[in-house]
Amino acid sequence: MMDRQQPHLTLSMVVRNEGDRYLSEALKRHRTYIDAAVIIDDASTDRTPELCMELLEGIPLKLVRNRVPMFANEIELRKKQWEETVATGPDWILNLDADEWFEDRFASGVHSLMLQSEMALYSFRMYDFWTRTAYREDDLWQMHAGYRPLLLRYQPEFDYAWQETAQHCGRYPENIYNLPNAISDFRVKHMGWSDPLDRIAKFRRYMSYDPEGKFGSLQHYYSILDDRPRLFEWREDTEQP
Repeated sequence: MMDRQQPHLTLSMVVRNEGDRYLSEALKRHRTYIDAAVIIDDASTDRTPELCMELLEGIPLKLVRNRVPMFANEIELRKKQWEETVATGPDWILNLDADEWFEDRFASGVHSLMLQSEMALYSFRMYDFWTRTAYREDDLWQMHAGYRPLLLRYQPEFDYAWQETAQHCGRYPENIYNLPNAISDFRVKHMGWSDPLDRIAKFRRYMSYDPEGKFGSLQHYYSILDDRPRLFEWREDTEQP
């Protein structure tokens, strides 16, 4: 039984064949500040499920294994992730992908966000890393110019509603901004583009699932293959340009 004296943080994540990518580093970082985790394994064929159990040993973990991959219909996958997560009765939910983690100072600062009573949602700047130390910024790659909703106080009485699109549906219900919300200056590193082989695989996947660009931008898809992108070196714990 969780101690309800302080708000608890539940990590919510979808994984698939992450064993040789960024999952190990991500979970090692997250386990320093989370109280529980809910992970949907989307029919991995490698050791991803076992890795989750090993790296989160000692932390309450709900691991749900899909027998058949659901990513081609992302809305159903995200709904399942949501339903399995809220079924655990979370206080706060931190929804991250397996190739994302916060800058170092987040670990000591996240609980100050959860302790306040006014806000129910926090959004953060996320940077697309193109190498281990540099992020991309150009006309098509400027995700960090905006803020992504990642940290949510779960409120059972709120009527959550989803954006019903097969791809790019969002990782949370679409109406969460109707809740009291704020932005945070903690920044997120998205490492999923930082390996050239991963970039090629992602390009092929997007073109397979969305060849006409109905759910995204074909121009953006093809820009994944740019051979001279505009990169900036990351500076830890300081403001980026």
